Amino acid sequence: MPNGNESEKIKKALEKIKHRLLVFSGKGGVGKSTVAANLAFAFEKKGLKVGLLDVDIHGPNLAKMMGVETKRLDVSPKGIKPVQVNKNLKLVSMSFLLEDPNLPVIWRGPMKMKAIQQFLGDVDWGNLDWLIIDSPPGTGDEPLSVAQLIPASGAVVVTTPQEVSLMDSRKAVAFAHKLNLQVYGIIENMSGMKCPHCGKSIDLFKQGGGELAAKELNVPFLGGIPIDPQIVTLGDIGKSFLEDNAESETAKAFLSVADRILKSTEKT
Repeated sequence: MPNGNESEKIKKALEKIKHRLLVFSGKGGVGKSTVAANLAFAFEKKGLKVGLLDVDIHGPNLAKMMGVETKRLDVSPKGIKPVQVNKNLKLVSMSFLLEDPNLPVIWRGPMKMKAIQQFLGDVDWGNLDWLIIDSPPGTGDEPLSVAQLIPASGAVVVTTPQEVSLMDSRKAVAFAHKLNLQVYGIIENMSGMKCPHCGKSIDLFKQGGGELAAKELNVPFLGGIPIDPQIVTLGDIGKSFLEDNAESETAKAFLSVADRILKSTEKT
């Protein structure tokens, strides 16, 4: 945990941020970063000031998905300046600090924790409505450190419909409860796909498991996000899916999930 000076810096930085949202999952491969990125774009489309923090030390990919992978963080007397994605959206990612994106980050726990502390305490986020944190998968050091460093933050758990993923999602919800995190709800990603030829829904990974898990665990179900190949295509070239596919079922699903999260914070 940080010392007194570091804790004070983090506390001061967080005073300018109204809401902090931890996006995490019990396992990898569920599309957590895609969900975090599109939630950030959804909030930004509603006129909110949003910061996106990628604390996946070993696999940072949000910079590429946001189309700003060639940019670098600026250091000023006020601290580290985030990379500006657009007018209302800022990003901080480990990838901005790497000289070669193809080389692995081989760090032990203390170094990773120090990096996360700096992302929280030394970054001049300015005034934000939301800080969305894309956490590494699982219930280990990184998500634990972020949750402990950001008191009273809320969390969403990303899952896919199949049983293997749901088992880990239950662990993720229990993890959040033990840390006294408000669970805004479960998001079922990869929830079916609309056939481009006949228009019928195809349940590639089943469907409805996220809603079932939410009922079992007595947490809100925020919605299902259908698979859309354009998410992959546009993410690879750094364009916003919500901008280019605003009328698609998947874009509307992301906006609906964002609305449910915003409404849940109005009640608290």
